[in-house]
Amino acid sequence: MAAFAGETTWGLLLLLLLPLLLLLWQRLRPTRPGAPAEARVAVVVLGDLGRSPRMQYHALALARRGRSVAFLGYPGTKPHGEIIHNGNIEIIHMTELKIWQVGPKVFQYFAKVIFQSVQLLYTMLRINKPGYVLLQNPPGLPSIAVIWLVCLLRGSKFIIDWHNYGYTIMSLTHGKRHLIVRIAKWYEEFFGRLSDNNICVTNAMKEDLWKNCNIRAITLYDKPASFFKETPLSDQHNLFMKLAKDYPPFRASLVCSLAEDEDFSILLKALEEYEQFVNDEAKLPPLVCVITGSADLGVCLHKSSSGLDLPMKVVDMFGCCLPVCAVHFQCLHELVKHETLFWEFPTMEGKLSLFRRNLRSARQLRWDESWEQTVLPLFSTSSADQHGS
Repeated sequence: MAAFAGETTWGLLLLLLLPLLLLLWQRLRPTRPGAPAEARVAVVVLGDLGRSPRMQYHALALARRGRSVAFLGYPGTKPHGEIIHNGNIEIIHMTELKIWQVGPKVFQYFAKVIFQSVQLLYTMLRINKPGYVLLQNPPGLPSIAVIWLVCLLRGSKFIIDWHNYGYTIMSLTHGKRHLIVRIAKWYEEFFGRLSDNNICVTNAMKEDLWKNCNIRAITLYDKPASFFKETPLSDQHNLFMKLAKDYPPFRASLVCSLAEDEDFSILLKALEEYEQFVNDEAKLPPLVCVITGSADLGVCLHKSSSGLDLPMKVVDMFGCCLPVCAVHFQCLHELVKHETLFWEFPTMEGKLSLFRRNLRSARQLRWDESWEQTVLPLFSTSSADQHGS
């Protein structure tokens, strides 16, 4: 026990001395030539860069306006081609750490946090000094505190994009009253208040951040990128002709994209209940569930851990002029309006056809336009803004 206490003491002393040593190293380290600091932005995701579409859009929007972007996170899923080929964006991969599966789970978790902190701190101090750091949350543990320290050492502005709360996601596994969840909640609220600016995904989250965390934020709704468009009828026809060779004809289809926070059993149960209604009432059409880009209806099974975020896949489907049926939760009304879907389906006078026509005729604000109006001022300096193509 005494040996363990001694090791803990030395560990705490090292953590206290580390910021001082890093500050000294930062002051003595020569800066590589390049764009001035105010024109450089680090966009940070402590996760798979390819599975972070909103942060990819941030990076592209900044690069198109002449900013030099360091896009930092873990490898895995390949980012969008525009990210890879944009000369103003440098992708910086961190190595995902594999912690030994020994000892108590709590010990493993804290060991991972410590290793991630050191790795992220080293990586952020190794790149050229950015004028701004934009961080995705969640995951915010340990990234919020580390990025705050980096911005303090380097004189950078710290911006958090709140997609959700990390502690509410943790509570799905551990329960709301678990010690780790309560620590994570305090951590997010305390260090979140140290940021210079904040962005969030819904007005409900904006109000919650102010009411419960004393954090002021601006709402940037997710919008479809320009490459999300309605599939031409000729392409749909060719696709269905290929499907018809192996599968029986179907009169309607559902499109779904599943992630870890979605419950596939909801869709299966809904299909079972629908089948029962079809058997009882001949007015309802039979449905076949397929994964395709030429659907009549999109299905979203996202269930928010906080009730304050919105599923980006719904936005993307709207960008393709595809009506969507989504699982209801607290702030879904900010994106999806409740209506009856299968009235007079599949005729052109039916509800689904009407919704698709409405999506076609509505001038949907795309990501780049919305971003320029809402977020660009956070990155503006006294110098004139440089607009790219």
